[in-house]
Amino acid sequence: MQGKVVFLGLILLAVLLEVIADVLFKKWALDNKSLLLGLGLFLYLIGTMFWAFSLKHEYLSKAISIFTVLNLVAVALIGVLVFKEDLSSVNKLGIALGVLSVVLIEWA
Repeated sequence: MQGKVVFLGLILLAVLLEVIADVLFKKWALDNKSLLLGLGLFLYLIGTMFWAFSLKHEYLSKAISIFTVLNLVAVALIGVLVFKEDLSSVNKLGIALGVLSVVLIEWA
């Protein structure tokens, strides 16, 4: 049980840092400020380190699935809420299926 808690904590930290980095990359793409690019790359590096450490507590196939879907959902929400991007019905269905896949993977 403790390993699972550590794994989820590391994955959540990795996702958080990489989502913040993605936002910085989008702002860099819009504003062309080099500092945003550099900071985004630094946060990606730190997030990747948390991701790597999470692999000590879970199988790669399970870890990458959970990480990818959580990252997808978070970035999609930020895109819609912060950058006013649109999601099609197919996009929404894909995100819902991704969330369902994490639930099935985590409790299988």
